[in-house]
Amino acid sequence: MGVCAIVSFRLGLSDGVSIVAALWAQALSDLGWDTYTVAGDGPVDQRIAGLEIGATRSPDRGELEAALAPADVVVAENILSIPMNLAASRILAEILVGRPAVLHHHDPPWQRARFAHITELPPDDPQWRHVTINRLTERQFADRGLAATTIYNGFDPDPPPGDRRRLRAWLGIADLDLLVTHPVRAIARKNIPKAVEISERLGGHYWLPQPAEEGYHEELERILAAARCPVIRRPITGTEFAMADLYAATDLVVFPSTWEGFGNPPVEAALHRRLAAVGRYPVANELRALGFRWFDPDDTDTIAAAVEDRPDDLLDRNRQIAREHLSVEHMTNEVARLFADAGWHR
Repeated sequence: MGVCAIVSFRLGLSDGVSIVAALWAQALSDLGWDTYTVAGDGPVDQRIAGLEIGATRSPDRGELEAALAPADVVVAENILSIPMNLAASRILAEILVGRPAVLHHHDPPWQRARFAHITELPPDDPQWRHVTINRLTERQFADRGLAATTIYNGFDPDPPPGDRRRLRAWLGIADLDLLVTHPVRAIARKNIPKAVEISERLGGHYWLPQPAEEGYHEELERILAAARCPVIRRPITGTEFAMADLYAATDLVVFPSTWEGFGNPPVEAALHRRLAAVGRYPVANELRALGFRWFDPDDTDTIAAAVEDRPDDLLDRNRQIAREHLSVEHMTNEVARLFADAGWHR
């Protein structure tokens, strides 16, 4: 064995699944596997029409089968977890029967109210290994008779410094202006109203650098039109700027989500030594148990004081927790153990 295909609805973009999939690709490459990507959308090695979210037609089975034929192991990134394109999920599951595969689950259907009635996902096969990104979901799999292994998302423990001054100039705000950044796709569970409210109470600029999805466009426009603070909508995707610049420019990361399978931005904020206000969704509490100290989004007085004082002890502790528990190296070791236990050797 030596070739691994990573397949999903979309890859290589700025969504959480794409980011984690890229880290898995790097981990597998470091472990000696040749990897390539297959998806319906994004800058991938092989694009298959019909795999993308909201596709109007099913993918051609023969085309998808041929794309995955060279792979000794297939990593299915959320495409066999959440019914964003059920026809594509069904075809992929049929193709993978009896083949070594990792089903990497970010959002199983029962964790979304609108998908809770879908019971055919995730599928199962003796040759497959289920991987969840948090222990809550691992326990939910066990309740449904499926054995899963939790591998937390990995992060660069020493991210490069960004250019605060240049990005702020590009955004059109002064160095001393308070910038509150909400680095998420705009969908209902991201709790945009609470993020805007925090910005209003702190007297800051609210920056939402990603677009609306899942039919949230009109609601988002209504919320932002009513905001009593300056709103910035400029994306950095496709520009000369990187995520390191985004965090360098930011004074406070807001992440008041009502639900997340993981939640990368608060961890990234910790690694970049930025303050974060994080919602009390269940997996955030699981991550807090590692030792992170994040602010309650409702406690704006405490947030305001921290923004003013920038407590170094808190920022240093959060960074150390992230480096210790959520590094790419740690994740890579867990992936290596998973493959070894399955008997998959390059």
